[in-house]
Amino acid sequence: MVRFIICVWKWFWSPTSKYSWGAILVAGGIGGVVFWGGFNTFMEYTNTLQFCVSCHEMDQLVFQEYKKTIHYTNRTGVRVICSDCHVPKEWTPKLIRKIQATNELFHKILGSIDTPEKFEAKRLEMAEHVWASMEASDSRECRNCHSFEAMDFEKQRRRVRKIHPEAMREGKTCIDCHKGIAHKLPEDYDPED
Repeated sequence: MVRFIICVWKWFWSPTSKYSWGAILVAGGIGGVVFWGGFNTFMEYTNTLQFCVSCHEMDQLVFQEYKKTIHYTNRTGVRVICSDCHVPKEWTPKLIRKIQATNELFHKILGSIDTPEKFEAKRLEMAEHVWASMEASDSRECRNCHSFEAMDFEKQRRRVRKIHPEAMREGKTCIDCHKGIAHKLPEDYDPED
């Protein structure tokens, strides 16, 4: 058995035509770590506010709306940025969302929303996509900060104090009632639809 281990060890570190198998695997491992580190760093960079508002459409339209909301400025100084609402925290759902975002890049290249008029014409369609995604995930990103279990209903305003427990019992999700919380509602939005 010892002899077998020694033979395998020698084979592992013996050269091929140029390199040993050990050197090849070590180099591959280091290359993999460097690739993974770069990939993950880029993924995280695309979650920054700076990246999100780097295109004209987001900076001039959606970002200006968001800056007027409680998610941007509030008494506690806690700021929520684009990725907090639009990108899952868990790695696999985050990767899926980033792949889906390539469609947004495609439309950026096409110029589908490059003017305020084009953006407004597509606002309802884009909002409905986001709302459907949030509903499908049970408002997962909202619940990173807000949960029924952490709410003190007695400290809420009278109307909300009644609505939140009902919503909890009925299994409603945040987006069922809180559309337009960070961005203005589309002009052609009908809450009865």
